Amino acid sequence: MSKQRFLFTSESVTEGHPDKLADQVSDAILDALLAQDPHARVACETSVTTGLVLLFGEVSSSAQVNFARIARDTIAQVGYTDAKYGLDAEHAAVLVSLDQQSADIAQGVDVALEQRKGAEHDGYLDSVGAGDQGMVFGFATDETPEYLPTSIALAHKLARRLTEARKSGELPYLRPDGKTQVTVEYEGDVPVRVDTVVISAQHDPEVELEQIRADLIAKVIGPVIPEALLDAQTRIFVNPTGRFVIGGPHGDAGLTGRKIIVDSYGGFSRHGGGAFSGKDSTKVDRSGAYAARYVAKNLVAAGLAKKVEVQIAYAIGVARPVSIFVDSFGTGALANEELAGLIARHFDLRPAAIIEQLDLRRPIYRDTAAYGHFGRLDLDLPWERTDKADLLRQAARGVAVS
Repeated sequence: MSKQRFLFTSESVTEGHPDKLADQVSDAILDALLAQDPHARVACETSVTTGLVLLFGEVSSSAQVNFARIARDTIAQVGYTDAKYGLDAEHAAVLVSLDQQSADIAQGVDVALEQRKGAEHDGYLDSVGAGDQGMVFGFATDETPEYLPTSIALAHKLARRLTEARKSGELPYLRPDGKTQVTVEYEGDVPVRVDTVVISAQHDPEVELEQIRADLIAKVIGPVIPEALLDAQTRIFVNPTGRFVIGGPHGDAGLTGRKIIVDSYGGFSRHGGGAFSGKDSTKVDRSGAYAARYVAKNLVAAGLAKKVEVQIAYAIGVARPVSIFVDSFGTGALANEELAGLIARHFDLRPAAIIEQLDLRRPIYRDTAAYGHFGRLDLDLPWERTDKADLLRQAARGVAVS
């Protein structure tokens, strides 16, 4: 019986995309607050449009930071330093409307239900309640070194390469905004070829499409897509509208949290719906999703599944997860319920425990706000470590024997 062949597509965006620009400003503000106050409570949203940056949300912290200055510096680092781009870091209007966190939310985070009810609890680790209700998903696959699906791994690499070529001056006509998309053909669970590549790159007005296409094929697609995955049938679309001069916040308003699929697994896994950027680690939208990825990646690294998805669900103000679900898509060395049992025994998924184990009260978030929060071989992110793989492998042997 032949294996099923199918196409799967994922997209990424450059750091100059308006939504990603907003994410980076929000996370730069979070980092600045955490650098002074590791226990800062932050839910910072950013919106950007032509000539305007709006910072809004909730911050409770003893830190003293210049929010407008952080926003301007971040925007300049991305490359919006000229009025012709529609957003000039130094001359844009920056409006700040950041209030304190709701006391109703804070009381459930500061003292979890387990302690408020006087039930038997585990001290500090039961003291921090989840900052919101909801579910998060973590995913990992062994098909790439990043433990990511091939489509999103390649889309991110193309987006990073676009930015590198712009900032290095190799392709000086490029502007900050850009999007990439990769369609991969699978045979069963194995990626066998790249079917389609789409790149939309913002550019100076005087450059012709023919030059842009030739340059991007030679200097962006060529260095990124392995030759073995390309063939005569691979379709390549470069700026398929024919022109991409007006872009960034001038072409489309940006908002924190609108690229959650780009941030995670490119659509290959389910998503709980919560965004990451601008949120401190008491928000399980972020810390719970990082923990779920940590769990999934260690299961795959241990050889207990070729790919696996982990769901964790929380109730606001309650420390312990209300449920854990595992799906290994038929690739598991153990049954899904046995994998879930291993997770429950070897991973503490209470918010305080996640924060402590993954050391999440540090200013490490700005760099995650573009090119994905997972599979980042360029960053030493604690949720990407596979330091529990050996323990899980040994524990699984005991389950198999019993």
